[in-house]
Amino acid sequence: MLMDFSQSVKGSVDAIDTCRLWGRVSAIEGGIIRIVGLNNAARIGDRVTIGADSEFSGEVIAIRDDYLLAMPDSGLNGTAPGERAYLRADTPPRPCEAWIGEVLSSDGTYFDGRSTPQGSLPMPLNPQPLSVTARRGLGCRIKTGLAPFDTFLPLCTGQRVGLFAGSGVGKSTLMGDLAKGVEADIIIIALIGERSREVREFIDDVLDDEGRKRTIVFASTCDEPAPSKRRCALLAMTAAEYFRDLGLHVLVLFDSITRFADAHREIALTAGETPSLRAYPPSTFRAIASLAERTGPGIDGAGDITAIFNVLVAGSDMDEPIADMVRSILDGHVVLDREIAERGRFPAINIRRSVSRSLTKAVNEEEMKLLSHGRKMIAAYDEAAAMIQTGLYASGSDPVIDEAVRLWPRLDAFISEKSDSCAESFEKLHAVLEAPNTVSQQLMQEK
Repeated sequence: MLMDFSQSVKGSVDAIDTCRLWGRVSAIEGGIIRIVGLNNAARIGDRVTIGADSEFSGEVIAIRDDYLLAMPDSGLNGTAPGERAYLRADTPPRPCEAWIGEVLSSDGTYFDGRSTPQGSLPMPLNPQPLSVTARRGLGCRIKTGLAPFDTFLPLCTGQRVGLFAGSGVGKSTLMGDLAKGVEADIIIIALIGERSREVREFIDDVLDDEGRKRTIVFASTCDEPAPSKRRCALLAMTAAEYFRDLGLHVLVLFDSITRFADAHREIALTAGETPSLRAYPPSTFRAIASLAERTGPGIDGAGDITAIFNVLVAGSDMDEPIADMVRSILDGHVVLDREIAERGRFPAINIRRSVSRSLTKAVNEEEMKLLSHGRKMIAAYDEAAAMIQTGLYASGSDPVIDEAVRLWPRLDAFISEKSDSCAESFEKLHAVLEAPNTVSQQLMQEK
């Protein structure tokens, strides 16, 4: 006989754990479980276990007048209406320093099956946002070890940047370079919806031994259900907030926010929300904004979270819904160009289409003049590239284009260079842009 104590223990997590409220599966529809008898005690996000022997679990995503809907964490083979189900409180994660150097799944356990140590402080997966007035502004410029980020696209402490890229243009390698080169105390890497092979390759091949010593990887593979992917993303942010509150500078590398949005879309549409632009429900923008707002500068006494969010851009369409949403939220965007990747230059950053909103704060007047001149040369060459490559441009027709043609090989190569400091990167850029016109010098000598 099913027991329903929902009215007496409504809203009480402790009571749910103690009494073990039982309901039953009334229907299974398209991978969604409908459960009766628990709707008056359940809350959105609660965990529900199906079967008397704890066969599998799910997450409550919608509550109706006489039933609730849950999305399972695994397949539904062998499940039938009439199965018993009970609520269990969702235990808050307890991040700790022992997680550093490890790979965790969406439920906070190690992928290799070892027991997960827990800290003393429970951290909510969905905390209240920091006070807007209490937050600091962006901090100082950070050394990244990559010339384009140390010059044209500076990264400051607490900044949030989007990395916009299609498939196969080198974003994983770039993420690995940033993980190894950016100055940060702790690095949190969230791999959401990745193939299992890519997770292993990223850990073994992209990260080096030194990088792993300050890194925690949270991974949810592409075959996992939408609630697991979303929970993995939230868990990664919770861990970042834990170390931020300890006063540390945390770097979050999030791959990808597009798959997080897809997981949110699947959950929201299943729960009954109305689809809008390209089937993304209206709540998608708020979900992305809430996730991004958990990063950024901290308050006095705490550290900062600098974040780089990967955005998968289908067909290089920068105006598709997720790319457009993310670009309006973040403090800059870096575009990886497939044409640049196909000609073999990595990272395939399109400097002309990329912007860092911290530029004016991060560089001085002299550096700004140098960067403006560099962008002018890149733009001049890009606009005249078709004529130059087909031989239609005649040297001497435009002095700006002439200078761009002369500087282009070294300027393009500069984007691939690495350096030990921002100052060194600017010295290299200065040497590139101020290089003498050897052809003119040779003509003068001949005269």
